[in-house]
Amino acid sequence: MADASPSLRDSGAPVRVWDGPTRIVHWLLVALLVFSWWSADDYLTWHRWSGYAIIGLLVFRLYWGFAGGEASRFAHFVKGPRAVLAYARSLGRREPSTTVGHNPLGALSVLAILASVLVQVGTGLFVVDIDGFEGGPLSFMVSFETGRRMADIHELSFRVLQALVALHLAAIAFYAVWKRTNLVGGMVTGRRKLPGDPGLARAPLWRLAVGVVLAATAAWAVSKGFWL
Repeated sequence: MADASPSLRDSGAPVRVWDGPTRIVHWLLVALLVFSWWSADDYLTWHRWSGYAIIGLLVFRLYWGFAGGEASRFAHFVKGPRAVLAYARSLGRREPSTTVGHNPLGALSVLAILASVLVQVGTGLFVVDIDGFEGGPLSFMVSFETGRRMADIHELSFRVLQALVALHLAAIAFYAVWKRTNLVGGMVTGRRKLPGDPGLARAPLWRLAVGVVLAATAAWAVSKGFWL
């Protein structure tokens, strides 16, 4: 959940906040999670390949949280309890916050969703179906009983993820109605209206290249069961 930007009545000019890699990963993750949900029952081969792609996206986003543009770094938006509580007290006021990027509450949402997706793909690697014929790429490493427990956790974590996404959508609606702030537009264009340019640092292209290689390598290695 990105932070509120000034309302349309403000005269602040749109400035760049979110870099391209962050926005691309965000929307690809949305699309692949929906696709994985759709393919889970009848298209298991596609479901697996979607999972491999999600693993690559997660690896990249975690890497980008340390090496990416300033607004995308965890150190930029993850705050302590005091900052979270202080921001929560401001939600009842209609004036927007000028925090750049994710606000302290939004940061908790980002971390919770990332953790939930990590559990999803992590357990999916070891899942075994009820008949023992189908399984994740690393299911050969565990017993049938463990594989079934992983399947139960896989299902439960998806329900948790659904709840987190519903909360995320509710927050977007709250900002649109109460704060008169278009959060979705900022994640599409990368820009939002601010009183002034925050001068966020961008990541050099070589860091992007390293992240892409790491993500592709991780997805490929998992798809091969780490038998490189």
